[in-house]
Amino acid sequence: MKHIFKQGSKDLPTLLLLHGTGGDERDLLPLAEMIEPYASVLSVKGNVDENGMARFFARLREGVFDEEDLVFRTKELNEFIDESAKNYGFDRQNIVALGYSNGANIAASLMYHYKDALKGGILFHAMVPRRNVKLPDLSDALVFIGAGKRDPLIPMKETMELVKNLQDARTQVTEFWTEGGHELRREEVDEAKRWFEANFK
Repeated sequence: MKHIFKQGSKDLPTLLLLHGTGGDERDLLPLAEMIEPYASVLSVKGNVDENGMARFFARLREGVFDEEDLVFRTKELNEFIDESAKNYGFDRQNIVALGYSNGANIAASLMYHYKDALKGGILFHAMVPRRNVKLPDLSDALVFIGAGKRDPLIPMKETMELVKNLQDARTQVTEFWTEGGHELRREEVDEAKRWFEANFK
Protein backbone atom coordinates (compact mmCIF):
# COMPACT_ATOMS: atom_id res chain seq x y z
CA MET A 1 0.00 0.00 0.00
CA LYS A 2 1.23 3.49 -0.81
CA HIS A 3 2.32 5.13 2.43
CA ILE A 4 4.62 7.46 4.32
CA PHE A 5 6.48 6.42 7.46
CA LYS A 6 8.03 8.96 9.80
CA GLN A 7 10.11 7.78 12.73
CA GLY A 8 9.37 9.36 16.10
CA SER A 9 9.73 8.54 19.77
CA LYS A 10 9.58 4.83 20.65
CA ASP A 11 7.95 5.83 23.97
CA LEU A 12 4.77 6.90 22.17
CA PRO A 13 2.24 4.92 20.13
CA THR A 14 2.67 4.95 16.37
CA LEU A 15 -0.11 6.98 14.74
CA LEU A 16 -1.82 5.18 11.86
CA LEU A 17 -3.21 7.91 9.58
CA LEU A 18 -6.25 7.04 7.47
CA HIS A 19 -7.63 9.74 5.16
CA GLY A 20 -11.18 10.45 4.02
CA THR A 21 -12.60 9.81 0.53
CA GLY A 22 -10.49 11.54 -2.11
CA GLY A 23 -7.52 12.03 0.20
CA ASP A 24 -4.05 10.55 0.12
CA GLU A 25 -1.17 9.59 2.39
CA ARG A 26 -0.21 13.27 2.90
CA ASP A 27 -3.64 14.53 3.98
CA LEU A 28 -3.54 13.88 7.71
CA LEU A 29 0.15 14.59 8.37
CA PRO A 30 -0.65 18.12 9.68
CA LEU A 31 -3.33 16.58 11.93
CA ALA A 32 -0.82 14.12 13.41
CA GLU A 33 1.53 17.04 14.03
CA MET A 34 -1.23 18.78 16.00
CA ILE A 35 -2.18 15.68 18.04
CA GLU A 36 1.37 14.53 18.89
CA PRO A 37 4.37 15.88 16.94
CA TYR A 38 6.83 13.40 18.48
CA ALA A 39 4.95 10.20 17.60
CA SER A 40 5.98 7.89 14.77
CA VAL A 41 3.55 8.05 11.87
CA LEU A 42 2.40 5.43 9.36
CA SER A 43 0.17 7.25 6.89
CA VAL A 44 -1.57 5.02 4.34
CA LYS A 45 -3.38 5.69 1.07
CA GLY A 46 -6.49 3.64 0.34
CA ASN A 47 -6.24 1.11 -2.49
CA VAL A 48 -9.75 1.57 -3.89
CA ASP A 49 -10.39 4.04 -6.72
CA GLU A 50 -13.89 5.53 -6.84
CA ASN A 51 -14.11 7.80 -9.88
CA GLY A 52 -10.55 8.98 -9.33
CA MET A 53 -10.95 9.35 -5.55
CA ALA A 54 -8.96 7.10 -3.20
CA ARG A 55 -10.91 5.14 -0.60
CA PHE A 56 -10.09 2.31 1.79
CA PHE A 57 -12.99 0.10 0.64
CA ALA A 58 -15.76 0.16 -1.96
CA ARG A 59 -19.31 1.28 -1.38
CA LEU A 60 -22.49 0.52 -3.29
CA ARG A 61 -23.77 4.07 -2.82
CA GLU A 62 -23.52 6.90 -0.28
CA GLY A 63 -23.70 5.35 3.19
CA VAL A 64 -24.02 1.75 1.93
CA PHE A 65 -20.80 -0.24 2.15
CA ASP A 66 -19.73 -3.15 -0.02
CA GLU A 67 -19.37 -5.56 2.90
CA GLU A 68 -17.39 -8.19 1.01
CA ASP A 69 -14.85 -5.59 -0.07
CA LEU A 70 -14.81 -4.04 3.42
CA VAL A 71 -13.84 -7.40 4.98
CA PHE A 72 -11.18 -8.00 2.31
CA ARG A 73 -9.69 -4.50 2.59
CA THR A 74 -9.71 -4.60 6.40
CA LYS A 75 -7.66 -7.82 6.27
CA GLU A 76 -5.36 -6.25 3.66
CA LEU A 77 -4.75 -3.20 5.87
CA ASN A 78 -4.19 -5.32 8.99
CA GLU A 79 -1.58 -7.41 7.15
CA PHE A 80 0.06 -4.26 5.79
CA ILE A 81 0.40 -2.91 9.35
CA ASP A 82 1.98 -6.25 10.39
CA GLU A 83 4.53 -5.98 7.56
CA SER A 84 5.23 -2.30 8.23
CA ALA A 85 5.91 -2.99 11.93
CA LYS A 86 8.59 -5.51 10.89
CA ASN A 87 10.04 -3.29 8.15
CA TYR A 88 10.19 -0.10 10.20
CA GLY A 89 10.71 -1.58 13.65
CA PHE A 90 7.77 -0.02 15.50
CA ASP A 91 5.73 -1.78 18.20
CA ARG A 92 2.83 -3.62 16.51
CA GLN A 93 0.99 -3.72 19.85
CA ASN A 94 1.10 0.06 20.33
CA ILE A 95 -0.75 1.69 17.43
CA VAL A 96 -3.40 4.39 17.63
CA ALA A 97 -5.41 5.00 14.46
CA LEU A 98 -6.21 8.58 13.48
CA GLY A 99 -8.94 8.47 10.86
CA TYR A 100 -11.43 10.83 9.25
CA SER A 101 -14.67 9.73 7.55
CA ASN A 102 -13.82 6.75 5.26
CA GLY A 103 -10.51 6.36 7.10
CA ALA A 104 -12.28 6.35 10.48
CA ASN A 105 -14.65 3.68 9.12
CA ILE A 106 -11.81 1.32 8.17
CA ALA A 107 -10.18 1.99 11.56
CA ALA A 108 -13.45 0.98 13.26
CA SER A 109 -13.57 -2.07 10.99
CA LEU A 110 -10.09 -3.11 12.16
CA MET A 111 -11.41 -3.10 15.72
CA TYR A 112 -14.62 -4.95 14.78
CA HIS A 113 -12.62 -7.75 13.15
CA TYR A 114 -9.26 -8.00 14.96
CA LYS A 115 -8.84 -7.96 18.72
CA ASP A 116 -5.27 -6.62 18.80
CA ALA A 117 -5.15 -4.56 15.60
CA LEU A 118 -5.21 -1.24 17.47
CA LYS A 119 -4.37 -0.01 20.97
CA GLY A 120 -6.67 2.93 20.38
CA GLY A 121 -8.42 5.05 17.82
CA ILE A 122 -9.28 8.67 17.16
CA LEU A 123 -12.31 8.35 14.90
CA PHE A 124 -13.56 11.58 13.37
CA HIS A 125 -17.02 11.27 11.74
CA ALA A 126 -17.21 7.47 11.61
CA MET A 127 -20.08 5.13 10.76
CA VAL A 128 -20.91 1.60 11.91
CA PRO A 129 -18.74 -0.51 9.58
CA ARG A 130 -20.79 -3.74 9.85
CA ARG A 131 -23.92 -4.93 11.59
CA ASN A 132 -24.83 -8.33 13.00
CA VAL A 133 -21.24 -9.31 13.76
CA LYS A 134 -19.77 -10.22 17.14
CA LEU A 135 -16.96 -7.90 18.12
CA PRO A 136 -13.86 -9.24 19.86
CA ASP A 137 -13.12 -8.30 23.47
CA LEU A 138 -11.73 -4.77 23.15
CA SER A 139 -11.23 -4.11 26.86
CA ASP A 140 -7.60 -3.06 26.25
CA ALA A 141 -8.56 -0.46 23.65
CA LEU A 142 -9.38 3.24 24.04
CA VAL A 143 -11.42 5.17 21.48
CA PHE A 144 -12.14 8.87 20.95
CA ILE A 145 -15.08 9.64 18.68
CA GLY A 146 -15.57 13.12 17.26
CA ALA A 147 -18.94 13.81 15.62
CA GLY A 148 -21.13 16.65 14.35
CA LYS A 149 -24.72 16.98 15.56
CA ARG A 150 -25.69 18.27 12.11
CA ASP A 151 -23.65 15.85 10.02
CA PRO A 152 -25.73 15.31 6.82
CA LEU A 153 -23.93 12.02 6.05
CA ILE A 154 -23.99 10.45 9.52
CA PRO A 155 -27.14 10.77 11.66
CA MET A 156 -26.58 11.04 15.41
CA LYS A 157 -28.20 7.64 15.96
CA GLU A 158 -25.54 6.07 13.70
CA THR A 159 -22.76 7.47 15.86
CA MET A 160 -24.58 6.37 19.02
CA GLU A 161 -24.86 2.84 17.61
CA LEU A 162 -21.10 2.79 16.94
CA VAL A 163 -20.42 3.98 20.50
CA LYS A 164 -22.72 1.29 21.94
CA ASN A 165 -21.13 -1.47 19.84
CA LEU A 166 -17.68 -0.52 21.07
CA GLN A 167 -18.83 -0.17 24.68
CA ASP A 168 -20.53 -3.57 24.51
CA ALA A 169 -17.12 -4.94 23.44
CA ARG A 170 -15.74 -3.33 26.66
CA THR A 171 -13.94 -0.48 24.91
CA GLN A 172 -13.48 2.75 26.84
CA VAL A 173 -15.13 5.31 24.55
CA THR A 174 -14.92 9.09 24.82
CA GLU A 175 -17.45 11.05 22.74
CA PHE A 176 -17.08 14.65 21.66
CA TRP A 177 -19.91 16.38 19.81
CA THR A 178 -19.78 19.66 17.92
CA GLU A 179 -22.65 21.71 16.53
CA GLY A 180 -21.21 21.21 13.04
CA GLY A 181 -21.68 18.88 10.09
CA HIS A 182 -19.30 16.44 8.40
CA GLU A 183 -16.37 18.86 8.38
CA LEU A 184 -13.52 18.37 10.84
CA ARG A 185 -13.50 21.19 13.38
CA ARG A 186 -10.56 22.57 15.32
CA GLU A 187 -12.36 22.01 18.64
CA GLU A 188 -12.54 18.26 17.87
CA VAL A 189 -8.82 18.14 17.13
CA ASP A 190 -7.98 20.05 20.33
CA GLU A 191 -10.14 17.66 22.37
CA ALA A 192 -8.56 14.63 20.68
CA LYS A 193 -5.11 16.01 21.54
CA ARG A 194 -6.13 16.35 25.21
CA TRP A 195 -7.51 12.78 25.16
CA PHE A 196 -4.31 11.42 23.59
CA GLU A 197 -2.09 13.20 26.13
CA ALA A 198 -4.21 11.96 29.03
CA ASN A 199 -4.09 8.33 27.87
CA PHE A 200 -0.85 7.75 25.99
CA LYS A 201 1.83 10.07 27.44
